[in-house]
Amino acid sequence: MSTFRRSLRKTSLCAAWLLLAASGGAGAQSLLSLYTQARAYDSSYQAALAQYQADLASAEQARAGLLPNVALSAGALRSRNELYGPRASVNGGNENVAVNATQPLYRPANTATYEQGLRKAESAQAQLEIADQDLIIRLSQAYFNVLASRDSLAFVRAQKTAVAEQLASAQRNFEVGTTTVTDSREAQAQYDLVLAQEIAAENELRVRQLLLAQLSGVPSAQPIEPAQPLALPALTLDDPTPLVTEAQSQHPTVRRALMARDTAELETRKAEAAGLPTIDATVGYQLTHARNGGTLNSPDRRNDASVGVTLNLPLYAGGSIQNRIRETLSLEDKARIDLEGARRQVDQNVRTAFLNLLSNRSSVRALEAAEASSQSALEANQLGYEVGVRINIDVLNAQSQLYATKRDLAQARYNVLLGGLQLRQAAGNLTAADVELLNTQLAAPPATAPVPAAPRALPPSSGRTAPTAAPGLNAAPSALRPVPGATAR
Repeated sequence: MSTFRRSLRKTSLCAAWLLLAASGGAGAQSLLSLYTQARAYDSSYQAALAQYQADLASAEQARAGLLPNVALSAGALRSRNELYGPRASVNGGNENVAVNATQPLYRPANTATYEQGLRKAESAQAQLEIADQDLIIRLSQAYFNVLASRDSLAFVRAQKTAVAEQLASAQRNFEVGTTTVTDSREAQAQYDLVLAQEIAAENELRVRQLLLAQLSGVPSAQPIEPAQPLALPALTLDDPTPLVTEAQSQHPTVRRALMARDTAELETRKAEAAGLPTIDATVGYQLTHARNGGTLNSPDRRNDASVGVTLNLPLYAGGSIQNRIRETLSLEDKARIDLEGARRQVDQNVRTAFLNLLSNRSSVRALEAAEASSQSALEANQLGYEVGVRINIDVLNAQSQLYATKRDLAQARYNVLLGGLQLRQAAGNLTAADVELLNTQLAAPPATAPVPAAPRALPPSSGRTAPTAAPGLNAAPSALRPVPGATAR
């Protein structure tokens, strides 16, 4: 291998390793660690958690209607009466302390309110699960996007090295007169295009890193470089029907709709209870200390105790009770329709996520075959270029095709991993345990990540000495001058 080719290959390897070291070295975070930190930082999840705690407190308030109501009251009064007669004035007053308690015995509206509180607590729990699952998906999407952008940048840089070698080869052949300026200009154009792609890939990586940092609360969040080759979990289901059946009863969205339906039915019971009697037990005790303005100004003490039952029977409320019942019955119908709609939506989401996962897995297999084919095609074009049956643009196109396939394959593998999480979210059973399992599959020392291999350098034509440097890799096409007497192809 010539000195020039060894130099370029060494530069390519060093650049790729430096990229991986910078992106997946010390201080990198796993998906599980970022998820743990995101739960304490993400504003959407924190807002959902605060709402959950508020809903639990609101649900607990409903118990108050079934428990005794105890009140303590106290008072003091002083009076002065001006009289006409031998005695000019009389002073008096009293102090009293009273304790009263009321225990509902029969209040069907209060019972329905209490049961609504239980449903509200269950609905709050389901809503928090939805927020947690949404956080897992958003964070995983951002995590895999950063990994995909890293791969894309590594492939672009490897392609840049390969195109630089092709450009140098075209320039050498042009200088000795075996090719025209067309080959050099085509290679220069491809090189400039790859430079633009590198700039775009670098910017995309920075933007996606910012999003990951925003979600996790870790300013310098860097995903750990995953194991290579990336292990894809096996798909054990051929039919999503079992998942659909489970999701239609256990999905948090369905459970919330179910609680809403139950709450609407209980609201009808409350409306009907407005026309029913209520019965309360009452207990009271009052101590009174009266001071009368008598001769001896002697105190007068009095203790009163009472126990009773109070019956309240509504007779006529202007028709509001009947109208309220009609309203709640219509709301019941709406809640049932919403529940059925939630089940249908879950059915669609599960089947869609399942089909997407199947498609992504098939794409991985197809792209793996395409990668091998693209590698073979590139080698064939390189060999054809050496013997003169292929032109320079054929090699450049084959290089572009190979690295585009590598990039798409890496993205497809991440899509499979994310699709597995999305399928579990659609089924309603996505939990932190799934993040931990996926984290185990991804975890690997950064050094195990493979370096994208650059295509082999083209040897110079026989009888010509390859230069040790490639002059003018960034030269504009106009700077390339044809050798006098060169034959155009």
